[in-house]
Amino acid sequence: MYFGPHPEFSAARNPGPPGVVSLQTVNAHAFITGVAICPHPPLLIPQIAAGAAGEADGLRAACDQAVAWLLGSDPEQVVVVGPQAPTKGVRAFAPGVEGLNFAGAERPLALAVGGWLLDRARTDVRRSFVVVRPDGAPTTEWPDLSVPTALLVMGDGSARRSAKGPGYLDERAAPFDADLVKALATADVDKLANLDPVLCEQLLVGGVGAFKALATLAGRAPWQAELRYDEAPYGVQYTVALWARS
Repeated sequence: MYFGPHPEFSAARNPGPPGVVSLQTVNAHAFITGVAICPHPPLLIPQIAAGAAGEADGLRAACDQAVAWLLGSDPEQVVVVGPQAPTKGVRAFAPGVEGLNFAGAERPLALAVGGWLLDRARTDVRRSFVVVRPDGAPTTEWPDLSVPTALLVMGDGSARRSAKGPGYLDERAAPFDADLVKALATADVDKLANLDPVLCEQLLVGGVGAFKALATLAGRAPWQAELRYDEAPYGVQYTVALWARS
């Protein structure tokens, strides 16, 4: 697997006019320079975590490294994809906390955390944000995907991994997450596309829509994947993975 600096991106570009397009009119996978999958716990943000910020150091570092790698794919834009729920922004998780005035802090949590990760990388690459429903369909149209595009896919696994989890313990959560992590670690788009929506709802899988959208966007292109983080602190599955063109 090659996860060093990216080779030059050389896919042919769509000669049509720029603007909003649908996935039916563009082979989006042909223009994806790389994919980073990250979770979106508000505790990633040190101001929110406060005295517990150190507990997320490993996860935060993995996310920072994933975003740095993604930007190294030389994209013209980054598209952040995340679920619509919870719809409240990061400030709702820490009312009164100072220093949360970053751009997009009022977006749905997943997109706000994704934007915060990009801000930490100090990148000026153009960025777009797409909220997706649990079936992977966007709530708005996709941006123009006929230019070199990096995908930052924001999604948690089950929130029922332990009695301390937001949804309490469900014995089905651990085997579900093991299969999910394997799919993300092997770029198994079929597995992601066919995640059981009923089971995902029961297990409080925060990233189901984002993972299904990734499967659609990635298509049948050959991908090589690398797992960077696989833990379930606080009873929630957090996974960081990278997908590079084979």
